[in-house]
Amino acid sequence: MFCIYTSCKQLQHWHGDHMVYKIDPDKDRQYIEEFRLCPVGHHSPGLMRVLNTLRHDKSGHQIILVTRVAFKEWIIGVMPPSRDDTIVYLTDQVFHSREEAEWEVFCQRWEKHTGEKLNSPYKPETGDTSC
Repeated sequence: MFCIYTSCKQLQHWHGDHMVYKIDPDKDRQYIEEFRLCPVGHHSPGLMRVLNTLRHDKSGHQIILVTRVAFKEWIIGVMPPSRDDTIVYLTDQVFHSREEAEWEVFCQRWEKHTGEKLNSPYKPETGDTSC
């Protein structure tokens, strides 16, 4: 393992053949609102780095979005470390917009990685289609 500094001066570690970025809740907080306002679509390089980190869980239990009814209903699932095991479907919350579901997945992953609970609900900006 060795370390490098990126242009943003944040320390990154190389493990084997892949780089693992560690989220810094204070420095990366700026990307929370960017994602909340535009959970689906184009993202800045900084937000992409955060999203790629959030998608990987060291425990192997991945929080995922599951389409229950195509283009109408989504639920959250937990994929186990062994892909031979069954996905656990969390049916207590059903989302009727992909954006709201993506926001909830982001919030759960953020809390799992940082220990910090995000309290901002997903609220689309009316008439804003820029993302």
